[in-house]
Amino acid sequence: MFEQIKHNMETISGVELYPIISLLIFFFFFVGLGFWVFSYRKDKIQEMSSIPLDEGLVVITKEI
Repeated sequence: MFEQIKHNMETISGVELYPIISLLIFFFFFVGLGFWVFSYRKDKIQEMSSIPLDEGLVVITKEI
């Protein structure tokens, strides 16, 4: 079965670009996600972490 897949992949021109593009998309997504997580405002994280503990209270925030 692997021989059939390998043969089909060898006939596609430019197939060596697909793993490189996939790796770059994966890498930049997680670097961007890490940057977003570490640059998120600490007070907003504290506010969101206390939401499950509030019993029926409505939290109204003003985005700056």
